[in-house]
Amino acid sequence: MKRVVGVIAGVTVLVTGLVGPVGPTGPVWALDAAGGGTGAYGTAPGARAVPDAAHPAPWQRRPGRQEISWEPCKRPGSSAGLGAVLPRLAASGRTRAPGEECASIRVPLDYAEPYGQQITIALNRIRGTVSRDADHLGSLLVNPGGPGGSGLGLARFVAAQLPRDVAARFDVIGFDPRGVGDSRPAISCVDPERYFAPPRPDNVPRGKAEEDVLVARARQYAEACGNRWSWFLPYLTTENTARDMDMIRAALGEEEISYLGYSYGTYLGAVYATLFPTRVRRLVLDSVVDPGGDWYDVNLAQDLSFQRRQRDFLAWIAEHDDAYRLGRTEKAVTFAWSSMRSRLRERPAGGIIGPSELDDIYTSGGYSNLLWPALAEAFSAYVHRGETTGLVKLFRSQAEVDAEEENSYAVYLGIECRDSAWPRDWSRWHADTVKMHAKAPFMAWQNAVYNAPCAFWPVRGGKPVKIGSDRLPPVLLIQAERDAATPYVGALRMRDRFPTARLLTEVRGGNHGVSLAGNACVDQRLAAYLRDATRLPRRGAARGPDATCAAQPGPRPAVRKPAARASAPGAERGHRDRTRTPGR
Repeated sequence: MKRVVGVIAGVTVLVTGLVGPVGPTGPVWALDAAGGGTGAYGTAPGARAVPDAAHPAPWQRRPGRQEISWEPCKRPGSSAGLGAVLPRLAASGRTRAPGEECASIRVPLDYAEPYGQQITIALNRIRGTVSRDADHLGSLLVNPGGPGGSGLGLARFVAAQLPRDVAARFDVIGFDPRGVGDSRPAISCVDPERYFAPPRPDNVPRGKAEEDVLVARARQYAEACGNRWSWFLPYLTTENTARDMDMIRAALGEEEISYLGYSYGTYLGAVYATLFPTRVRRLVLDSVVDPGGDWYDVNLAQDLSFQRRQRDFLAWIAEHDDAYRLGRTEKAVTFAWSSMRSRLRERPAGGIIGPSELDDIYTSGGYSNLLWPALAEAFSAYVHRGETTGLVKLFRSQAEVDAEEENSYAVYLGIECRDSAWPRDWSRWHADTVKMHAKAPFMAWQNAVYNAPCAFWPVRGGKPVKIGSDRLPPVLLIQAERDAATPYVGALRMRDRFPTARLLTEVRGGNHGVSLAGNACVDQRLAAYLRDATRLPRRGAARGPDATCAAQPGPRPAVRKPAARASAPGAERGHRDRTRTPGR
């Protein structure tokens, strides 16, 4: 499926295609002096990232009795992989939180061999101010989803956005899951500047030859990951990440932990709760992933929900035709959209925005309607005035793949491809995608291409954890009714797996990531639950919510001079005036 990074009023989303030569120009990872080593492994194309036994890295050391050594953070934590997450978090960038501390712990690479090879997990902490002898509630772990999202930035955001009295009663703990960001190793499979260089081939192939190119590049990405990380990929799973969370709990000295997870982070939290139900104090799952764990089928369901959300966006543009002049009906705006996409195939905007880049940019609108005015303005400016600046700016902020995002994508594939079985015969993918494209043309092919390396992944998928437990304290599920990335039915199914769960629905809402995004009703209910877990509504109907909040008002167009109507979408002026953006 498309990466389901937790999104609170999204800003950037990693939506990539597969293109370009395989092989990096530098190390896949390297320890700095603080990490206790200087070696770099996998520095050449095809090299295996296998530590040198003569010079053991920190994650090779056997675990002992761990005590976390917290220190002031030496550099701002990464927000890699947060993608379409939190507008306020994105605005804050890589800033530190007051009193933020950082540390790392060792965990087994393979939990079947707990005293074997070790890896490290990076942590940060924003401490509550209430004394442990008073009414402190322990540690609140947070995760933004992905898979592949860094949790360090989210910890700072959550600590800042929770009501002051609630934040004071928790130590908010962020962590980079295994393989991600500041954890070691942090995996990378290709040089992103070469591999994802725009414009890429169209994700929607016109014939077998073009499809063969996309498939070959998916195979190349999978082989590059296998060449470098054959020793690591078998252990890159949601279950192992959940066990890493329990190692964090133990190292913190907590008998129980609380957890707030967004998007894929809801699945991770559900797996943890299934494995360790007696170690959960509070559990909040926002924008809930279907608990079945069959990522291939979830992927197909996601195509339909993104199509619906794209139609919501196009209908919104039609509603504001006085501002954008792209058509007074959804059908007219859809025609303008299709014309723009077709034109970009032949004449990339700014030399870099082809149809695949356009898809990447506008997928972000499926995560958050806060982006709709900017997306609509760039659309209108291109169609009517031939301006490419808006599209290029959105690409740089929403869709460009740098080293951090490539790390996030590699982990995403590593976990998704390993967690459950994927079809290994491309003819199955082709048939399903062609069928789905007839119903959901906005997402079907780009979603298939995004996940295509799983057809060739060097480690076959396993059997996902069967989620469910009746031994949990009260659980709070939060879900927008029209969420594209995690369709509503997944929240209903998750509630079925946990008898103590209650579902809070944002009625008619469509943004991915609901809490701490400005909806006062939702945030009040979240805070009440965190203060007192018994303050949840009674269980309601089997197929409906247990409580509701109204969605926030939709966005309004930015104040601007109305566009003049053009004779046709993508008028030639746009291609006479376009300029190539300098290479990065």
